[in-house]
This record gives sequence, structure tokens and C-alpha cells, in this order.
Amino acid sequence: MKTLYTTKATSTGGREGTARTEDGSFEVKLTPPKEMGGPGGEGANPEQLFAAGYSACFTSALFNVAGKKKVKLPSETRVTATVGVGPRDDGEGFGIEVSLSVAIPGMDRAEAEELVHAAHIVCPYSHALRVNYEVPVSVTE
Repeated sequence: MKTLYTTKATSTGGREGTARTEDGSFEVKLTPPKEMGGPGGEGANPEQLFAAGYSACFTSALFNVAGKKKVKLPSETRVTATVGVGPRDDGEGFGIEVSLSVAIPGMDRAEAEELVHAAHIVCPYSHALRVNYEVPVSVTE
């Protein structure tokens, strides 16, 4: 793969800390949800960040494939990513589950399904989840 863009984000304190991008354009306080024993309230959690990133990326992929097919999507087009986390059945840690819901107001259902299928192939989040991407992990300092 030829990498076109790379960014970095660093978190400290885990689910009760902060995360920020290296360029400082994004910083967020992290707070565990009540459902996972945390206080909830102010602050985001990793699942919310993943859902926001995936929905934004998939929406972009959808507009990309529509543009290539000369189809104009309405500005009200929206993608909702639902992300769940919980203990894995093997007892070895936690797993994540994700689903997408796409609304393209006024579009024929068959045409919408064709575009959504194509976007699911194009979107890098979808691709990474589909192929069970192995994440390189290293220790520094």
C-alpha cells in the first residue's frame, strides 16, 4: 500500500485520561461509560471515537463512489455507526462489534444498496475490519 497520509494520536491514563493528535488539532477527555463501571458524563470513550471516525469515513466513501457513478447524494445523507464492546466468549479479553446504518433520503432502495455495498469495499475502516488486519505493536522508550 502506498500511504497518502499518516497521523498520530497519543493517549495517557487509559479510559480515564486524555487523547490528542500530534498536531494538537484534536484533544479529548476520556471517561468510561457507566455501563463499564465508570462515571459516564463528560468525556468520550474509545468506542464513541471509533464510531465517529468510522461513520465519517464511510460517509466519505459513500460520496466518493456516488461521485464516480455520477450520482448526486443529498446533503442529508447520513451514516450511523453502532459500536459495542464486551468480554469475548474465549475469556481472553474484550471484543468489539460494529454495525452501520445508512440513510439516503429520496433514493431508490436498490440504488442505495448498490452504493452502500461499493462504499463498504472502498472504506478503509470496513476493509480493516473485514480482513482482520494485524496491528503491529512495539514498545518504545
